[in-house]
Amino acid sequence: MHSLVSFVINSILLGVGLAMDAFSVSMANGLNAPKMSRSMRIMIPLTFAVFQFLMPVIGWFCVRSVAEAFVSFQRAIPWIALILLLFIGGKMLLEGIRGGDTEHTDTDLKPGALLMQGVATSIDALSVGFTIAEYHVAQALAAGLIIGGVTFVFCSCGLRIGQRFGTRLAGKASILGGVILIGIGIEIFITGVLGG
Repeated sequence: MHSLVSFVINSILLGVGLAMDAFSVSMANGLNAPKMSRSMRIMIPLTFAVFQFLMPVIGWFCVRSVAEAFVSFQRAIPWIALILLLFIGGKMLLEGIRGGDTEHTDTDLKPGALLMQGVATSIDALSVGFTIAEYHVAQALAAGLIIGGVTFVFCSCGLRIGQRFGTRLAGKASILGGVILIGIGIEIFITGVLGG
């Protein structure tokens, strides 16, 4: 019983740590499109949750099967996250500067951009595969589900916060959202390179 409680608490804490970047990006999305549809308000957190579930499980699989190749790939993770978030954030920033006070809707967030955000904010979760390497398949999947669930809750809150402020900030929201995404990309890169 004690080990189960410990497992759940560890997975939740891992989820909280991993969800922070996705929370910030969700907030930026809310800032950028304060009047998005209900379906988009579900799709954004769900996308981040699915990626945050998948990445630790994929990392776990890689550690258990192709560990040496995975270690080499791990060095590229901060670069991939930086490039993706600089691209998305830069695009949002330019649109905000050019667009002035135009109101954004969820049509601005294309499926491809959402997938790129999902990959960029969750790719560092691949390395969680090392921390859960001793888990059995069921444990690894359960940990991934808990991490995904925590991410969904955090991203839903981030989106709401962003939407609330986005409505007040009007045309400046895109600029702020772009700056946040660029900042997250730089933070992931610096942490990954200096910490690695």
